[in-house]
Formats: sequence, structure tokens, C-alpha cells
Amino acid sequence: MADDAATFLEGFVHEETQVHDGGVDLTLATVERLDEGGAVDFGGDELAAVETSRVEPEARDGDDEYGWWDLDAGTYLVGYNERLDAEQSVFALQPRTELVERGVTHPTLFVSKLPTVPLTVPESGVSLKRNARISTLRSPIR
Repeated sequence: MADDAATFLEGFVHEETQVHDGGVDLTLATVERLDEGGAVDFGGDELAAVETSRVEPEARDGDDEYGWWDLDAGTYLVGYNERLDAEQSVFALQPRTELVERGVTHPTLFVSKLPTVPLTVPESGVSLKRNARISTLRSPIR
């Protein structure tokens, strides 16, 4: 099952940990703050991208190989280390239970490529480490 998704992915952080019977876990690479809203119209002639600024992770001590994002409440756009290229297949992308149990979520999407994904953080905030497994890519829908 998971092997189907894994064959379409590149950029694993640690494939042996990420690939399992339930799917393939995807890891956090980038976080962007939403600065100004975009625009969506009927025909697409007035489509405007949202303006964002990158949020940099910070080391908690000098020995940290990977930094942390300490995110306040709000919505962010997140990107993954992995790249998906599956033109003929559609996969379900959903938040991992570990994320949801901390009040953090993103929409479930059906994808052939990985977009940046809106991540919603609760009032209490959350700390996410670079390369944290935040989403699971489920087997193709046929």
C-alpha cells in the first residue's frame, strides 16, 4: 500500500521511518507567515498570490542540528522536504495524528503534486522541529 506512494516521492529525510503500512509520512521543510491576502476571481484574470514571509527555525541549544519553529496562533503555509510527481495517480494528504492531538491541523487534500499547505495553529501555539513528520500521504484513490 505505502509502496505505491513511496515510488512517486523523492527527497526523503529517512525513508525507513517515513514509509509504513498506513502510507508515507511527509516532513516539514518550510514555514511561511501570511502577510497580505491574495485574490481569487471567476475567470482567473484577477488572480493574485498571497504575500508571505519565511519564518526561520531557531536552534534551542548550540548542539541542535535542526532548529524549531515556535508558532503563535494563526494560519501559516508549510512546505515539505519530499516531492511528489504522480500525474496519473491521486493521493490523500492528511495531517498526522500527532499534529491533530496538539490542536494543529491542515486540510485533507487529494493531490498528484505537493502544494504548500495551510497549517492552522491554535491559540496555545505549537513548536515544530525542522523535518518533523506532520502529514501522511495515503495510497492512491482508483
